Amino acid sequence: MTVFETLAKKPLFSSTIDTSRMPRIYAKIASKLNLPPVVHIVGTNGKGSTGRFLALMMKDLKICVGHYTSPHIKNINERFWIDGECVEDASLEKNHIFLKEILSKEDFDELSYFEYLTLLAPLVFKDCDTVILEAGLGGEFDATNVFPKSLSIVTTIGLDHQSFLGDTIEEIASTKLRSVNTTTLLSKEQTFKVKKIAKEIAYKKELPLLFTKDLVCDKTLKEIDAYIIKLSYPDFLKSNLQTAYAAARALHLTPNIKSLSPLDLRGRFEQYSDNIILDCGHNPLAASALFKALPNKKYNFIYNAYEDKDVEAVLKILAPKIKSLFIMPLEFKGRESSEKKIEKTARELKIETSLYDFKINPKDFYVVFGSFAVIEGFLKATNA
Repeated sequence: MTVFETLAKKPLFSSTIDTSRMPRIYAKIASKLNLPPVVHIVGTNGKGSTGRFLALMMKDLKICVGHYTSPHIKNINERFWIDGECVEDASLEKNHIFLKEILSKEDFDELSYFEYLTLLAPLVFKDCDTVILEAGLGGEFDATNVFPKSLSIVTTIGLDHQSFLGDTIEEIASTKLRSVNTTTLLSKEQTFKVKKIAKEIAYKKELPLLFTKDLVCDKTLKEIDAYIIKLSYPDFLKSNLQTAYAAARALHLTPNIKSLSPLDLRGRFEQYSDNIILDCGHNPLAASALFKALPNKKYNFIYNAYEDKDVEAVLKILAPKIKSLFIMPLEFKGRESSEKKIEKTARELKIETSLYDFKINPKDFYVVFGSFAVIEGFLKATNA
């Protein structure tokens, strides 16, 4: 089977996770993998853009850098980026063949979709100088946590994936932060509780704990401000860029913000057209950031989310800026969508709601928001 046929047979989502599987299988094949130094990113929001900003900085410094991110929007190749380009099918296939050869049939069959792709990463990125690995939904038990790290970055932590990570900020922060075992950098946008837990874990493990605000000088902050203004990016991307710069400094690098390329990661407050914004935020933290980023006017929202998401909180946050709500049909990917909860909450908030009919009025303004699958569905419908 090809890599794509293999992945098509693996579950995208499971209601339970065998946390022993990835470490056990990785231990069997670790000696056959040659992963370059790893920058590991955990957190609730901002992992993708923080990692890509850091990758772009390294690329500008002539460092061969790989960036592993998830999920993808249109193609699996999006998850594997090297020096400004997503890897081609041939690279994925070549490394898939090697990975299949070094795995036992039992282990090959047992690995989940995300675990299999994560084990492809050391092979795809073997010729890079540095690799930036973005965790999936977890921390200490995430598939990406099996690899040795040179730096851990912790982006903003909030409520999401509670069924796996815990029902409180303290529980979620603890499981994410227990992943660190090397020098660790905290983003600026962390609550007092998260900082307290980070300090406790760093102390117990005798790890250096760095803070973004201590690694970015006033001159660089002004350069970052100018970059954000020039590209009309929202404040949450400014915060992520600051974290990425601080990470570069922690790695003893000095990037040039003035020459930094634009963010080439889709669905992060992406201005798709004059009247359409794409944003793959799917939790209350992301909804709050989006609300602040949007101009003070009403938008038609094209939205949906899977059943494990807090759609009630998301809609309550965004309600003042919602003109009408169009529910995007979602493909079943092992999870049910939240359409009934969305309709119920919208009625309570007196938001006009209907199914999205894939029509856009050029005189209206739209925000395509929610699950990555919503962005995927919209782009497929528009052939973008």
